[in-house]
Amino acid sequence: MAKQLSNPSAHDVARLAGVSQAAVSRAFTPGASVAKATREKVLQAARELGYRPNLLARSLIKGESGIIGLVMGYPRSIFLMSALYALSARLSQAQKHILIYTVEGGQAADPHIEGLLQYRVDALLLMGIGISSKLSAHCRAKGVPVILFNLRSGETQGFASVTVNNREGGRQIAEHLIAQGYRRLGFIGAPEIYRTSREREAGFKEYLAKRGSARFEREDGCYDREDAILAARRLLSRKPRLDAIFCWNDHMALACMEVARYEFGLEVGPELGVAGFGDIDQASWPSFQLTSYSQPVDALIQKVASLILQPPHMQKSAGQFMIDGELKRRASTHRIAT
Repeated sequence: MAKQLSNPSAHDVARLAGVSQAAVSRAFTPGASVAKATREKVLQAARELGYRPNLLARSLIKGESGIIGLVMGYPRSIFLMSALYALSARLSQAQKHILIYTVEGGQAADPHIEGLLQYRVDALLLMGIGISSKLSAHCRAKGVPVILFNLRSGETQGFASVTVNNREGGRQIAEHLIAQGYRRLGFIGAPEIYRTSREREAGFKEYLAKRGSARFEREDGCYDREDAILAARRLLSRKPRLDAIFCWNDHMALACMEVARYEFGLEVGPELGVAGFGDIDQASWPSFQLTSYSQPVDALIQKVASLILQPPHMQKSAGQFMIDGELKRRASTHRIAT
């Protein structure tokens, strides 16, 4: 039986390239100081030998795995998927790898978080989902930085959070609807556990209260399209009929528009104003032209990435970072005066 050849080592590469083993290590370390000619000799030798650096061994030496643990709530969210794509591209440039678990609505995140922590992740990113107090304490004890995305850290003290200014977005939408002449307003939100929905609704309600009336009809729809359809159907069946509906995300707003058009025969805009939140790509499509408050993915992810990539001794410092979006006014809230 032929003897199995062992995998080439960094020592083999150094000997072939005529450099020190430390130079080989620097050549494969992003950002390390190494002469261009030396790096090229090392890479050429590595290609000839078929050498690949042992990331696990290097992580044990450095105390960093290069792995970012990520738990995503609501994987069907168009906004969160766009954010994940942008984050993956950014972290790949920094030689970081993402290990992802997804959580469907209503499921607990803790089992997935516990699984990620077994991989000695360098940081834990929670997108649109929270963490229990028990695991929060465990992460603090282990020194694992936790970053909340699209979720404020008010209920999880000591962790960093990055989110859009939900309350301001809700306020601007209420102001816009009133300015367009809509008066009988409705809101499709989510159950109490969804903090972003509560914040957007609070801003919406605060502006209406300043105008002398905080009253508006309300239904829960969550992220599910069918739930959003049922919520829109219930709102539009009330008497007197509403003339505008604000939905806490664009996914639900698009479902609301379809119910209004195809079940109630309403012309969106003149007869029923519909506004969403997020400004997903579909919002600007000619068939929808949905008014929406944007969530600037690039700016949000740039902040998340900066928190993940900062030195370990700085990652433990918490902070709440809120980024303003922009109200995109489109035909779905353009009312013709009567």
